[in-house]
Amino acid sequence: MERSYSASYAAAGVNIEAGYEGVRLMRAHVERTRIPGVVSGLGGFGGLFAPDLSGMAEPVLVSGTDGVGTKQRIAQLMGRHDTVGIDCVAMCVNDIVCCGAKPLFFLDYIAIGKNDPEKVASLVSGVAEGCVRAGCALIGGETAEHPGVMAPDDYDLAGFSVGVVDKCRIIDSARMAEGDVILALPSSGIHSNGYSLVRKVFDVEHTDLSRTVDGLGESLGDALLTPTKIYVRPVLAALDAAEVHGVSHITGGGFYENIPRAVADGLCAKIDCAAIRTPAIFDLIQRTGDIPERDMFNTFNMGVGMSLIVSRDSADAALSALRGAGEEAYVIGEIVRGEEKVLLC
Repeated sequence: MERSYSASYAAAGVNIEAGYEGVRLMRAHVERTRIPGVVSGLGGFGGLFAPDLSGMAEPVLVSGTDGVGTKQRIAQLMGRHDTVGIDCVAMCVNDIVCCGAKPLFFLDYIAIGKNDPEKVASLVSGVAEGCVRAGCALIGGETAEHPGVMAPDDYDLAGFSVGVVDKCRIIDSARMAEGDVILALPSSGIHSNGYSLVRKVFDVEHTDLSRTVDGLGESLGDALLTPTKIYVRPVLAALDAAEVHGVSHITGGGFYENIPRAVADGLCAKIDCAAIRTPAIFDLIQRTGDIPERDMFNTFNMGVGMSLIVSRDSADAALSALRGAGEEAYVIGEIVRGEEKVLLC
């Protein structure tokens, strides 16, 4: 069959052939994510997935959607596009695992000024890597060329994930009690939040991002591009081993916005700031931008990408499960009586 081609559309700035080439280049990356349940391949109008619901009394679907945000500007400035896809997946799957759901599949959306097949394939390679780390399948997506609306080198990457959890295993704060222990799962760095402030602090449009910065052990650009850690496997391991009463993904709004979302009314998460293991990049941001400490904790994860609230009796079991899954989790606080929901001291 003759392939689709429109000279008029091409003259308007949309290259259909480039789209075909991008799909060809990304196929191998997508295939890496194939897991039991995948029904369809690339090219259909919808991605098909047949979940294994055996052993679940009341399966509940959980969905999450997000993008990379202005962190992708760092990738564009550095000409490195193979890691922000990990961020895109992480921002979605880390959210849905907070209620105990296992991610099943992911779809991405790439809006781009000019379709560059190699660049698109590089972006998708990161998405595929994120899916592999999360244990979910990449079953579809969309690339949209936006000439005249976006600059040729610009793009915006977003996506969404769907997971499943048995209704009886959904994490909520109903059993949370005074004395519960708050655990920290270390972040890999800034993750994917606060980059509008980061870009302003370092004036990234006029800075050599390849320069090595004292105390970081790597270039500024490498530190800023460090992918968001994906916590799906360790959190699911902790759920199997311990009594988990709350999980928070520390994203935009930092501690002050995200930890309260998992805390029951009448209780407060009392955090010991001295216990938090903060990577050097945050100290650099604070010093360079002269940013108050409260603003730092209200913008960034400060080294804690995810927090778990567990019963005191099962704290050791949770720590053991998390460490067994590769996370050097540690205690940063406890649940006390109070109306503030979160208290940093």
